[in-house]
Amino acid sequence: MDTDWIIPDWPAPASVHALVTTRRGGTSRGVYSSLNLGAAVGDDPEAVAENRARLCRHLPAAPIWLQQVHGTEVVCAESSTQGVIADASWSWKPHTVCAVMVADCLPVLLCDADGSTVAAAHAGWRGLCAGILERTVKALERPPESILAWLGPAIGPDHFEVGDEVREAFLQRDAHAVTAFRPRQPGKWMADLNGLARQRLRKIGITRIHGGGMCTYSDSARFFSHRRDRISGRMAATVWIDAPIHR
Repeated sequence: MDTDWIIPDWPAPASVHALVTTRRGGTSRGVYSSLNLGAAVGDDPEAVAENRARLCRHLPAAPIWLQQVHGTEVVCAESSTQGVIADASWSWKPHTVCAVMVADCLPVLLCDADGSTVAAAHAGWRGLCAGILERTVKALERPPESILAWLGPAIGPDHFEVGDEVREAFLQRDAHAVTAFRPRQPGKWMADLNGLARQRLRKIGITRIHGGGMCTYSDSARFFSHRRDRISGRMAATVWIDAPIHR
């Protein structure tokens, strides 16, 4: 397979593993070419099944796929069924794979410093504004100073145009969010999704933040982008623990 998948460059403990797919290495055709992992975006179901099977060969188990709704629901992966409605999952059980699918929204992977807990969160602007990261961190039940975060590929600040209502929604929750918006034209702003996520994480005490800077919109060869293409596939960000952990 011709893949260029991303292995997060973060100082996670040896027991923590993570992998982020790109659009390469699959069997889908047309706008879904080639490694589309989304089962609800109009692609051929057989191609999606084969693409997911190819990903699973690189994982200890099939991921717990979520039905993402841009909300703030966080679930325990090992206690959840496939397709559960949520936008983040966490796990302390070895070989349970937490996963989120993205095509512009920001995937955020989390782990604690001793490698006993991991999580994956889907942070589009709605979920980010409403508190998906705060709720995911709370679910880990670990001191914020012990948590590491990694920000994956997402739409960059030069391409994410939003209206006044989006900016105001963030400012109502945190006045410091003003620094993450640049004026574009009357009523329109360029938003820095990575910057907003970093602000929210730091506000709850997480300072060990890595990754960011990979723009899905500007790199059509490597990434799917819903904002760019309107109809597109989905990539996956995954994280898991590979050894028994004594909690």
